[in-house]
Amino acid sequence: MASKCQSSDVLPQNLTAGTTMWESNLSKSSQDGTGKSASCGSVSVFFPITMMITGMVGNSLAMLLVYSAYRKKENKRKKSFLLCIGSLALTDLFGQLLTSPIVISVYRADLKWKRVDPSGTLCAFFGVCMTTFGLCPLFLASAMAIERALAITAPHWYSTYMKTNVTKQVLVIIWCLVMLFALLPIVGVGKYTLQWPGTWCFISTGDKDVTGNTFFATTFAALGIFSLLVTLSCNVVSIRALVTRCRTKATSTQSSKQWERLTTETVIQLMGIMCVLLTCWSPLLVLMLKMISTHTSSHQCNSAAVSLSSQDLQMDCNFFLTAIRMASLNQILDPWVYLLLREILLRKFCQVASAVSKCSLDVQKETHCPLDALNKKAIQNDNVHKQSLNMENSNLNGGNEEQ
Repeated sequence: MASKCQSSDVLPQNLTAGTTMWESNLSKSSQDGTGKSASCGSVSVFFPITMMITGMVGNSLAMLLVYSAYRKKENKRKKSFLLCIGSLALTDLFGQLLTSPIVISVYRADLKWKRVDPSGTLCAFFGVCMTTFGLCPLFLASAMAIERALAITAPHWYSTYMKTNVTKQVLVIIWCLVMLFALLPIVGVGKYTLQWPGTWCFISTGDKDVTGNTFFATTFAALGIFSLLVTLSCNVVSIRALVTRCRTKATSTQSSKQWERLTTETVIQLMGIMCVLLTCWSPLLVLMLKMISTHTSSHQCNSAAVSLSSQDLQMDCNFFLTAIRMASLNQILDPWVYLLLREILLRKFCQVASAVSKCSLDVQKETHCPLDALNKKAIQNDNVHKQSLNMENSNLNGGNEEQ
């Protein structure tokens, strides 16, 4: 389902002077009948509906699995990690439930935000939700990475001091601090504006005249990049510690084989987490820093027509929309990379990987030691031949005895 963009309803009421000049130039080009198709294109309601449904299903399933695992007595050592995963799934679920219905309502109103939000208060609420449920998953991912790194590198300290009460306090502090930061534009520090193509509100990156706007937007991007670096660093430390400990267990006992399997699963999971976080969040955070430095914002894009001088701005607006969709995709992928894939696919992947590695080792031995392989083959043939001769002799002896 595609909708046509309407410039008068997409742009916010308080445009800057430069934007107004652009609008006058763009209206001239729209009279020629060439601008509308160039800038608007087609935007589909398929994206928010699909993301809302898949996000609700994945996060709800993850919460059910976490709840059932948390109640088991044998998972006492994993309760802190289960609390973090459950909090992440709950945060992502609330983010989907609070923002996706608004986006779908705007699409149903032909991308006319004023029909859904005449007073403009819904835009501020939407911006607070985007900021809160954007930073919270990043900081929760960092908390889980720190928790896993402590559990692997310092197991004695972890079992002594890392209690569930401490985990709950850390989670509450993260939620409260992120919520207070997201409310700064409400008290006058920073600004939330309607973003192109008029279906969502977020931090303004181009209004340098607004009090504290540059500080607020830059702080959001810096906090996001900082949390990514913390998560990546802790995961690298965990992977290195796991690989080092696995190499020290060189015996072929059953416990060492089980440890090797668990190590492989954990390393694959941590690498998947890092890839998902970098892919989903890096484009948005880097693009925000670029738009802050050039004092441009997505709400400055006129969706009715684009003049030749504003092609770069329109390209940034298209990239910004794609980047925010990728960041929202992280809310859908979180329960899968942290919990669901570990239970469903990682064991199968490890079995296939071990089978392939075993076959490759056998082939490597035969290619590097052809003489040993031939000698081994010849010895096997001699043994078979001797066994057949012995069987024939025994049959002949048995026949003579019967006679």
